[in-house]
Amino acid sequence: MATLRFFALKELLNRKPLTIEEPGRLTSDYFGKNVFDRPKMKKYLSNEAYDHVMEAIDKGSRIDRKMADQIALGMKAWALTNGATHYTHWFHPLTDSTAEKHDAFIDIDSHGGVVEGFSGKLLVQQEPDASSFPSGGIRNTFEARGYTAWDVSSPAFIVGTTLCLPTIFVSYTGEALDYKMPLLKALAAVDKAAVDVCQFFDKNVSKVNSNLGWEQEYFLVDEALYMARPDLMLTDRTLMGHSSSKDQQLEDHYFSSIPTRVIAYMEDFEREAYCLGIPVKTRHNEVAPNQFEVAPIFEEANLANDHNQLIMDVMKKVARRHKFRILFHEKPYKGINGSGKHNNWSLSTDTGVNLLSPGKNPRTNMQFLTFLLNVLKAVYEHQDLLLASILTASNTHRLGANEAPPSIISAFLGHELNRILDELEETVPDKKMTPDEKTSIKLNIGKIPEILLDNTDRNRTSPFAFTGNRFEYRAVGSSANCASALIVLNTVVAEQLKSFKKEVDTMVDKGVKKDEAILQILKKYIKETKNIRFDGNGYSQEWVKEASRRGLLNISSVPEALNAYMKDKSIKVFAANDVFNAKELEARVEVELEKFTKKIQIEARVLGDLAINHIVPTAVSYMNTLITNVQGLKDLFGDEYKDLVGDRLDLIRKISMHIQSIKSKTAQMVDERKVANKETDMHKMAEHYNEKVRPYLEDIRYHIDKLELIVDNEMWPLPKYRELLFAR
Repeated sequence: MATLRFFALKELLNRKPLTIEEPGRLTSDYFGKNVFDRPKMKKYLSNEAYDHVMEAIDKGSRIDRKMADQIALGMKAWALTNGATHYTHWFHPLTDSTAEKHDAFIDIDSHGGVVEGFSGKLLVQQEPDASSFPSGGIRNTFEARGYTAWDVSSPAFIVGTTLCLPTIFVSYTGEALDYKMPLLKALAAVDKAAVDVCQFFDKNVSKVNSNLGWEQEYFLVDEALYMARPDLMLTDRTLMGHSSSKDQQLEDHYFSSIPTRVIAYMEDFEREAYCLGIPVKTRHNEVAPNQFEVAPIFEEANLANDHNQLIMDVMKKVARRHKFRILFHEKPYKGINGSGKHNNWSLSTDTGVNLLSPGKNPRTNMQFLTFLLNVLKAVYEHQDLLLASILTASNTHRLGANEAPPSIISAFLGHELNRILDELEETVPDKKMTPDEKTSIKLNIGKIPEILLDNTDRNRTSPFAFTGNRFEYRAVGSSANCASALIVLNTVVAEQLKSFKKEVDTMVDKGVKKDEAILQILKKYIKETKNIRFDGNGYSQEWVKEASRRGLLNISSVPEALNAYMKDKSIKVFAANDVFNAKELEARVEVELEKFTKKIQIEARVLGDLAINHIVPTAVSYMNTLITNVQGLKDLFGDEYKDLVGDRLDLIRKISMHIQSIKSKTAQMVDERKVANKETDMHKMAEHYNEKVRPYLEDIRYHIDKLELIVDNEMWPLPKYRELLFAR
C-alpha cells in the first residue's frame, strides 16, 4: 500500500546539499551591507540631519518634520542604490510574528509620469489597516485605523527589494497593539531607575542599557516528511507518534559534527544574517536529534529583539531553499528535549561598566551587590508576572520536562556568591557601624573576584540563573517574542530600583551615612530573597515540595498564570513605570487567552481529523487483513485453526479496542469543544479548553501510538519518529 509517507521517504533519498556560492571575502567586508547604519547615515545624510538622528538615538529627542524629510531623502537614495523598489513599516503585532505592508517608491507627477518618492511623513508614521490584528477589545473590528511610528533607535534594513523600517504599532487612541512600544517604555524605565541608583557610586553615569543575548534553539525536518505530517504543518508539533527505539539516549548528537545538509543551510542563513547586521556567532548541534542552536553576540535589548524576530524569519525562508522546514515549537516531539530561547540579560552603563559584573575594588563590588540583590528582590516579588510572561500553550509542554526549568521561578547564584551573601548578612550590623566595622566590611566586599564566570556553574534546571556577569532567563520558549519576558523583567527591576533608592534616601535623610544605609538595606534584601535562591536540582520532586514550603508559585495553567497581569499590584507597577495602563493590560490578557484557546482548538481539530480519517481507516484495513488471514486458516485447517491463530485474535481484539477508544474519545472531545465555544467569557472559554478539551489530546494519542506499534509498517500513513528525527 503506497502512502504519502513512502513517497516522502523516496523523495528524501534524492536529497543533496544545496550548493551556495561562496562570497569569497571576509565576513567583516559585507557585515551590515543591507543596514542603514551610522556609517551609511553619515554618507547619505546632511550633517544637520545626521546630528538630529544621533540626538534622537542617544538622547530620545524628537525629529521634526523638516528633518524627517531630509532623512527620508537620504534613506531613499541609499535604498534605491541597493536595489530597493518598495518600503514597509515593519512591526511586531501580538501574533508572535512580524508584520509588513509593502508600498512602492513611486508617485505620479504633474505630467502623469512616475517618479520615485518617499517623504518624511511616510517615514515617520503610517496608517495600516489594524482591523485583523489582535487587540483584546481595545478597538472594534470595524474600527480599522491603527498607526505605525518609526523607531529611530533600530536601524532600517533591506530584505530582498524592500526597505524595512522598524516601527511601533498603536491603536487610533494611542494604546499599544504590539511588543515594541511597551518594550521601549520598559527599557526607558529601567534606564532612569538604574541611573539614579548608579549615582550612589559613580556620578558620571548618565545612561544604563539593558542588554540581551538570545540563544535560539530549533529543529529541522526534511520538507517531504513535513508535508506528509498534517499535524506538523498545521500545529508545528506532532500530535501523535511513538518514540523511536533510539533518540537522544546516547547524547551522541550533542556538539557532534554538523550534518552536511545542515551546515550548508547554516552557512546560507548566516550570510543573510550578516548582511542584515545580525552578529550571529555560535552554531552547534543540540541534545535531541535534528535539533540545533544559533546564538549572537550581546546587543542592546531592543535591537537584539528585532534581530531575533528578523533571523527567525530569515531562517524559515532559507530552510525552504534547502528543502527543510524549521520548527520553533517548544516541544515538536514528545519524549525528547524541546527548544528554548534563553534570554541572557544584563545592564551596562555608558561608562563601560557591566552592573552585574564585580569590579576591582569595594566600591564597584558594592555596586554589583546592589544590582544583584535588587534583581533578586524584583524576581521574588514578581515571580507571578515573570511566569505569566513566558507561559504559553506551547511552552507548557516543555517547562518541567527533563531539559527545561520547571514552572517554578527560582534563581541560581552558585556556591561562591551564596557564600558572599551569607557572610555579608552576618557581618553587617543593624545599628550604626564603627570605623573598624566599616573597614572590615569593605575589605570583605573587596574580596569578590572581578570575574565570577569560573565560580558559578550553569545550572540548566534553573529558570533564572546567574552565569558570571548576567542572568540567564532559561524559561523563555523558542517560539516566543523575547519582548514578552523583557517587558516584565525590565519593568519589575525598574520598580525595585526605585524602591531601593527611596529606602536609601529615607535613611540618609534621617542621618545615616549613605554607605551604611546601602549595606543595611542589602542585608535586609539578603534575608528577604532567601526563598527565591535555589542551587539544586530543579527537576526533582523534592524541589517541588521545598518550593511549596517556601511559598513559591508552581502554576502550569496558562489561564491561571495570566491572572497575574490583572492583580492590583501588577497594574500599579506597570502604570507607575508608564509601560501599560490598565486597559492595555486587560487587552493583553484577552489576546493571550484567545491565542491559547485557538491553539488548543486547532490541535483538537487536527487530531480529530487525523484520528478518524487517517489512523482509524488504516487500523481497520490492517485488522481486516488479520481477519481474512484467520478466516483462511479456519477454512484450511478446520477446528485446528484455533491453536494457530491465538496471537492474531489477540491482535484483532487490541486493534478493535484501540479503534473504539479513539472514536469515542474523539467524539467526546468534539462535544467538549462545542460546550467551550458557547462561552462568551474568554477566560472561562480558555479554562474549559485547558481543563476539558486539552486532556483528550493525550488520551487519543495514547491509543494511536499503541496502534503504530501494531499496524503493518507499510500501511502506516504518517512518517514515524525514527524518520523525522534521523533523516538529514
